[in-house]
Amino acid sequence: MTVATDTTARNGASNSGDSTVVEGTDLSKQYDTPMGLAHTTMQALKDRIKLHYDLASDYYLNLWGEHIHHGYWATDGSKANDSKEVAQIALIRLLLDISGVSSGNRVLDVGCGIGGTSRYLASQLGCSVTGITISTKQVELAKRLTKSEAAKEKSSSQSQSQQQEVGEDSEGYIPLGKGKVRFIELDAEKMGEFFASDAGAFDAVWISEALSHFPNKALFFQNAYKVLKPGGKLALADWFKNEGLDQKQFDDDIKPIEDGMLLPPLCTQADYVNFAKEAGLKLLGGPKDISNDVSKTWDISWSLVQNPSLWAFAFSQGRDGIAFLQAFRAMRRGYANGSFRYAVISFEK
Repeated sequence: MTVATDTTARNGASNSGDSTVVEGTDLSKQYDTPMGLAHTTMQALKDRIKLHYDLASDYYLNLWGEHIHHGYWATDGSKANDSKEVAQIALIRLLLDISGVSSGNRVLDVGCGIGGTSRYLASQLGCSVTGITISTKQVELAKRLTKSEAAKEKSSSQSQSQQQEVGEDSEGYIPLGKGKVRFIELDAEKMGEFFASDAGAFDAVWISEALSHFPNKALFFQNAYKVLKPGGKLALADWFKNEGLDQKQFDDDIKPIEDGMLLPPLCTQADYVNFAKEAGLKLLGGPKDISNDVSKTWDISWSLVQNPSLWAFAFSQGRDGIAFLQAFRAMRRGYANGSFRYAVISFEK
């Protein structure tokens, strides 16, 4: 695996155009595993994704914080000085800017993880946010973290005798800052049916680094069109493969990512634009390729996962757990080689 603490790997490959990435630590070599185990069915893939996030979400929270997505370092100054937490908020702000999602919007956050973005949109923008995830554990964590944050808000404005436990309203919403948020366990491919009574009711659909997990990406855009009101916005950030890769580039850089990150075949940015247009959505902003400004995420990630307890946990989960951590090497190599890309895009109904 790549070594984030190695100066060459951290600074040279990702910034100089040299595609050589330093690989290997004693820890990573100990748990080396072959790549390429195919997903037998799309349902089997979904089951593996759900299991992964049910088992690993506590580790994500402890290692990466409440925002389980890339950071965005747009300037040399930010690359030198900004923490991952600051950079993660910067990515949210970029997606807000490119999409026009605004204060007070009713938002559907698809693949919400443990709710970091949902909470941000509710507390900072006063949005009414519904977060959906396939993971039971993520719903539990998202609710716990949201209630804890809401309780801190209340405690700052009430005396100790007035303090009460924060609960959910009749629709499952938790009041937070200027807005409110709720979390639902749901396979996102069923969101069109689940929200049929709310068809055309959402001001915005938000999806950050989740669509790459979906087997049927065209269906997602069709469902987004269904739930959005006229003029509603779709804000999207995701991972992509580059255009025109040869077989060796795909086998070296993309296949290990698909395998370790539990992904069906990655798309290009143009694929997403085409899917959206076929569903009736109009391109609003982008695609804005920010690969060079987010790749630092994987230097930080690799340094974080050098914790032996995380490798022991991954090893206990068998092949999928080890392949996931092994994929970090391919992510960094893919960014360095230009074969793996990251972009934000927005659409309008």
